[in-house]
Amino acid sequence: MTSYCSLLYLMIFLPAVIVAYALAPARLRWLVLLGASYAFFWELSGKLLLFLLLSTGAVWLAGLRLAALQEERNRTVKELPKPERKAQKALFQKRQRRVLAVTVLFELGLLAVLKYAGFTVTNLNHLLAAAGGPILPIPAFVLPIGISFYTLQAVSYLTDVYRESIKADRNLGRLALFMGFFPQIMEGPICRYLQTAPALWAGRPITWRGLTFGCQRIAFGLLKKMVVADRLNILIETVFDNYAQYDGGIIALAMFSYTFQLYMEFSGTMDVVIGSAEIFGVALPENFRQPFLSRSIAKFWTRWHITLGTWFKDYVFYPLSVSKKLGALTRAARKRLGNQFGPMAAAAVALFAVWLGNGVWHGAGWNYIFFGLYHFCLIMLENVTEPFVEAAAKRQKFDRNSRPWRIVQILRTFLLVNIGELFFRAESLRAGMAMFGRMAGSFSLAGFRDGTVWTLGIDGHDFVITAIALLIVFFLHGLRERGISVRERLAAWPLALRWAAYAGLCLFILIFGAYGKGYIPVDPIYANF
Repeated sequence: MTSYCSLLYLMIFLPAVIVAYALAPARLRWLVLLGASYAFFWELSGKLLLFLLLSTGAVWLAGLRLAALQEERNRTVKELPKPERKAQKALFQKRQRRVLAVTVLFELGLLAVLKYAGFTVTNLNHLLAAAGGPILPIPAFVLPIGISFYTLQAVSYLTDVYRESIKADRNLGRLALFMGFFPQIMEGPICRYLQTAPALWAGRPITWRGLTFGCQRIAFGLLKKMVVADRLNILIETVFDNYAQYDGGIIALAMFSYTFQLYMEFSGTMDVVIGSAEIFGVALPENFRQPFLSRSIAKFWTRWHITLGTWFKDYVFYPLSVSKKLGALTRAARKRLGNQFGPMAAAAVALFAVWLGNGVWHGAGWNYIFFGLYHFCLIMLENVTEPFVEAAAKRQKFDRNSRPWRIVQILRTFLLVNIGELFFRAESLRAGMAMFGRMAGSFSLAGFRDGTVWTLGIDGHDFVITAIALLIVFFLHGLRERGISVRERLAAWPLALRWAAYAGLCLFILIFGAYGKGYIPVDPIYANF
């Protein structure tokens, strides 16, 4: 079962879980989902299931400890005179903070050792070699599928218990299902406890609406994945693996193709994941919201991988922004830079931590770190220049919301995003720099004129099918951006017309999907992160 788009998942595993879930009594349906989730994870990672169990057990015990401290604090404070309550609360908060810190360090430390130990030792060896020191053996660990996702869920759950925005779950099974629910375990979305845990536990019946809407969403995801992402894969691998053989025009084609592939693969997988959960009455959070219609890099990242962005915002950016040290930095910066730019100093520190973390989260490589800091620089540049741009627009009486200017902003953002994705996909930072240098410094369309473009693994037919599929997807995105629910509109069609549309979508995928001889299906990209 290599992905959510595999025949094994779609034709055997998911239907079997649906049948078992429907036949089980409501009070036992959560056990069906839990058993299916652990079976799914075992099939993906085998004995590495132990790490998921270890992570789940750690946050469950830590959550119970936090709950016990909170209950003890409430009893103790209630019996104390008012002057002593503040000091006692501070004492209990310190004890809670210690539990939180130890458990979060354990969760993140486990991820760091498994994911980054080899990268860290490799770079340390470069320094040791330069200094004439001994070379250390490079550790190699097998990374459990989904560990980057369920680790962030574990941290968010425990932090929310510490903040008392949720109650610690005393039921280990319910928490285990939240941590390991099979549709989201491989590639997310990254959920908060209250978003999914109650629905997973409720054992809601499978409804006709949930089943049909879930299957619609799955089919739409398969269109993105099979028709576009898999079709572009051979071109992308050919150019990125042999970039020195191609001119800047071909590299630019591969760069744009990768951005479309990444979006179609990841958002398509999210459609399959969200559709699968919808069948069981579980509403997973959306992870994409028409990102290519963004007018700035900052807006783009509120529309792309939304759950990762909100996680960093709530658990890194905001806590750093309100910390005492950054508060002192803000006051000092206000005196030197004024009220307009002074607060940006503290925001820059918090934003730097967010984007460094974002880059490192995606992978152990300098290209991922560069990817994160690239977006940090772009967002800071937008923040710093925005007051000047706004003032200039007012002086010139320029309408920044006019359609032509919106289109310019969207195209500019799209180009900047593509440059970032070039480094994201490159085999190394050095390779990314070399590719960007060839594309920017010696751009040429010779590869399109001399026929090189037809030696990249796909032909004119592939380009046409890809273009048609992209037009369909972005047309539907445009409707959604205008607040039009295509699924609701479709549900209101007459039965015969509605099923004809379903059949047409399935036939389109079967006829034009990239599979069989000559095609190399793209592996789940975000599962590797």
